[in-house]
Amino acid sequence: MVEILVLYYSRKGATAELARQVCRGVELGGAQARLRTVPPVSAASEQSVPDVPERGPPYAAHSDLTECAGLIVGSPTRFGNMAAPLKYFFDGTSALWLSGGLAGKPAGVFTSTQTMHGGQETTLVSMMMPLLHHGMYLVGIPYTEPVLSSTRSGGSPYGASHVAGLSAAALTEDEQHLARVLGRRVADLAVRLAPGSTATSV
Repeated sequence: MVEILVLYYSRKGATAELARQVCRGVELGGAQARLRTVPPVSAASEQSVPDVPERGPPYAAHSDLTECAGLIVGSPTRFGNMAAPLKYFFDGTSALWLSGGLAGKPAGVFTSTQTMHGGQETTLVSMMMPLLHHGMYLVGIPYTEPVLSSTRSGGSPYGASHVAGLSAAALTEDEQHLARVLGRRVADLAVRLAPGSTATSV
């Protein structure tokens, strides 16, 4: 079965919950989700972290990127940009870039922020940049998805999102739905692009 890597970094749990909804969408799209995270970074440049996190999914390896047929990346918003641990992970993928190991694979992005105008869309775009350099096909959420026009919380044509607010609110039904839509769309494209696929259009 086609596998999609759902890779995220989360501090307070909202991005992790978005990732779980994305995984559900991947499965609805006829693929299998591989959930991975990245370790935090520290001001101590050589500080080591355990090979396996105390809780949650395993840390991602570059082999996860090459073994999966698609990628969906999530990060909390950091001043309109992706979080440092996720950027650090992508900064180490130059060998994959040189080999073209990710070229031609579909990808999507998702984010969470505390405020409604907290830089969600620029964060989504910041995650797209390394994916474009790797030659991936970017998948968003089109306005043919009615919830994108009716949501009063998170949601963007660039990718799924969540507005936590000062009270760290749970994901709304619209936010959950749009995260599943993103996962399903990336999975559907990966299935269509898979070798031996009988799909005639993308």
